[in-house]
Amino acid sequence: MSDLSQVRIASLRDKVSAAEWQARVDCAAAYRLIALFGMNDLVYNHVSARVPGEEGHFLINSYGYAYEEVTASSLMKIDFDGNIVLDSGTGYGINRAGFVIHSAIHRARPDVGCVIHTHSPAGMAVSALKCGLLPLTQNAMFFGTIGYHDYEGPAVDLDEQKRLVRDLGAGAALILRNHGLLTAGTTTCEAFVTMHWLEKACQAQVQAMACNTELNHPDAKTVALTNERYKPGQRRSITELEWPAMLRMLDRRDPSFRE
Repeated sequence: MSDLSQVRIASLRDKVSAAEWQARVDCAAAYRLIALFGMNDLVYNHVSARVPGEEGHFLINSYGYAYEEVTASSLMKIDFDGNIVLDSGTGYGINRAGFVIHSAIHRARPDVGCVIHTHSPAGMAVSALKCGLLPLTQNAMFFGTIGYHDYEGPAVDLDEQKRLVRDLGAGAALILRNHGLLTAGTTTCEAFVTMHWLEKACQAQVQAMACNTELNHPDAKTVALTNERYKPGQRRSITELEWPAMLRMLDRRDPSFRE
């Protein structure tokens, strides 16, 4: 493989619609945030974002870019069949596993604007537990019921797509058994905040269980009440505060995700 370590790509801002450019900026921001919060895994895993106004097209990372170097222009635009619609010019192409997982959900769920998949240590640990995610913390109670998908090996088989879709259902979070975590949201912000809460819940559970002492399990009524109060319509939208704050934080650190 050629050395692409010093690759420089041209901006796509003038080659796409304003709506797509905003989707690209938000998607690139999600990659940077996942790296910042330690949920990335080298060049693996993916954040995908539906392209507004273009049925069947979504954005995904170039396979070979680290999360901390993803930019709005480096994202690849592909269709639900894995064909490249707009090549960002990185020279890397896409990861088939990312296409298989993300295209399945975008195709089946028109309401989903963004899908995030991670291999964090805490997420993988909980995915390997028979009990799955326990309602031990407020973060965990946010989810109520959560989907589970049994491990079938690296996700390169198109036949697995129907089971991924079935196991996610109409939900926003899926634990991939012996694999990792997945979240889906109408916006990139929703998918990211949901993943952040799921990750924190997994971290807390793993650390609590590691203490090797009796766990305090809230009663079922309290768990149900907590979950109800986090449902849409009960509180403000999660996009009102979190996303602008996250973008400001990224801008202070390195605004190149906007390029």
